[in-house]
Amino acid sequence: MIILRLSGGLGNQMFQYAFGRATSRHLGVEMLLEVSDPTLSIHNGFELDRVFNIDVRIATESDMRAVLGWQRLDVVRKIIKKIGLASFFLNRCIVEPHFYYSHAMRHVPDGTFLCGYWQSEKYFADESECIRDEFRFREPPSGVNKELVQEIAASNGAAISLHVRRGDYVHNQAVSQVHGSCSLAYYRAAIQRVLEQVQNPFFYVFSDDIEWVRTHLEMPFPHRFIAHNRDKLSCEDMRLMSLCQHHIIANSSFSWWGAWLNPAPEKIVVAPKNWFADECRPHDLFPWGWVVL
Repeated sequence: MIILRLSGGLGNQMFQYAFGRATSRHLGVEMLLEVSDPTLSIHNGFELDRVFNIDVRIATESDMRAVLGWQRLDVVRKIIKKIGLASFFLNRCIVEPHFYYSHAMRHVPDGTFLCGYWQSEKYFADESECIRDEFRFREPPSGVNKELVQEIAASNGAAISLHVRRGDYVHNQAVSQVHGSCSLAYYRAAIQRVLEQVQNPFFYVFSDDIEWVRTHLEMPFPHRFIAHNRDKLSCEDMRLMSLCQHHIIANSSFSWWGAWLNPAPEKIVVAPKNWFADECRPHDLFPWGWVVL
């Protein structure tokens, strides 16, 4: 078996699960999830089995002991990571070496504990059919969301999701220093890029700060602001994004997955090159064919 540590919000959990699922299938072993990371509670907690039609097993203390032995204590793992000794425990505890895709991670052995974000399609591209199947939404849409699903389906290929991520990216100093938020110039350029290829577009605008978007982002095109899905219903925004035919995403794993879950090969996806506030350019993050501005 392998044990995968989950952290962050739904989009991060999906990257981690996809990496772990692909790895477990390559090895022919069971994948277990470890869900004690405090960053899970900052968002909506562990969401995967509530949102998607998947059956996962949470690692028990005996499972953790079987893999990590005395290393199972969080304080020990933190020390290992801090002082750079993760490679010393490579056969048992593997920490993601960097943000970029690492081919070496294709060869992790059975009986390991995996800790990282694993944000690249390259980790699970050859298992994409399996991942798409497991990331089917567990419950059917209802109410306004059901009406929107029908509306998007009737849009004749011209429905475009546009996601503006603000929230902690703007109001939490520590998070803002890492990520920052996409500029209005990016969204204007992205909209123009889509307009070059899509006739009679209709924009579905998603944001955790929809009033800011109404005020600051000029939308002289047919559009609809989606503002009713909050808290544990926010996953419904991802479903609606995935049903649109084209996508303008934020520097957010949430809208990354909203675009990726659309399986159409002809889709247009525009993504920001400035995924982080610093100079890091995560080229392995974007699948082939996505437009990076």
